[in-house]
Amino acid sequence: MNAQQNAPLENDTYAYDAVVVGGGSAGLSAALILGRSLRRTLVVDAGEPRNAPAAHMQGVLSRDGMSPADFLAAGRAEIAGYGVDLRAGEVTAAEPDGKGGFVVTLADGGTVGARRLVVTTGLVDELPAIEGLAERWGRDVLHCPYCHGWEVRDEAFGVIAHPTMPAHQALMVAHWSKDVTLFLHTAGELSEHDAALLDAAGVRVERGEVTGLAVEDDRLTGVRLADGRTVARSVLFAAASRFAARDGVLRQLGAELRETPFGEFVAVDETGRTSVPGVWAAGNVTGPQEQVVNAVSRGYRAGAALNAELHFADLEARVAGRPVG
Repeated sequence: MNAQQNAPLENDTYAYDAVVVGGGSAGLSAALILGRSLRRTLVVDAGEPRNAPAAHMQGVLSRDGMSPADFLAAGRAEIAGYGVDLRAGEVTAAEPDGKGGFVVTLADGGTVGARRLVVTTGLVDELPAIEGLAERWGRDVLHCPYCHGWEVRDEAFGVIAHPTMPAHQALMVAHWSKDVTLFLHTAGELSEHDAALLDAAGVRVERGEVTGLAVEDDRLTGVRLADGRTVARSVLFAAASRFAARDGVLRQLGAELRETPFGEFVAVDETGRTSVPGVWAAGNVTGPQEQVVNAVSRGYRAGAALNAELHFADLEARVAGRPVG
């Protein structure tokens, strides 16, 4: 770390002004802004990005088609240039230290003190329990038409119905292909309105349970049903049956959660501030729709808000004659 470059105003109590928990796009973006704000910053990265299975990422201006691994490598190089420390590992606990900051515990038993935290630990996609599906995730089993729709446009799409919103994804991807089959799998019966929308979109509906995938020469060729039939498909969209946020640190700190159609996620304001004083969250730990470009933006906001809070807190402390930090 370039300690001189990133020295805070007058604080010598903590090793870091900020610890960023998670080194994906949101975490690196927050760290970039914090480093540029002369903040002593540590990123702790467990190395488990949500988009790791994908060969490319799309929809990121000037980086369209870049591999996620290359994108993160470029981000790590950038934050290093601003004196930000990066440590491979997992944060297992964080707790207030009684002085306005936090003690962060790592899996290797080490601890570090920080004035503020940014949690960007992402989520895990819990996929439908269908034989062969997880192995093809990010290849020809996909989840997001904005991420992959252009690349597979006009192919034969299959869609595994989400348990609570069975028609939604099929209706969305029908914009990219006129050959779409919705597999209800274990979802309930469609509402009259959803059935009408699917009919208007030209989406066919299969009501049998899906048991597996047909693959030839390492390419998806069809979807197998419980009745023995195989429906020819070359692309399968499968929304996660559940999104599990990696929010253990936030829950431990007592952060307020909010109910969404996709499960519980931490509640944040427009800057990513949680209900816990001094703690921000950004990226997929706050919701499943934070794609790379959104996560970068949210990380930027969190980093800027954190820096501003520390700056004005230090100025107020000086005015009041209190110790800074």
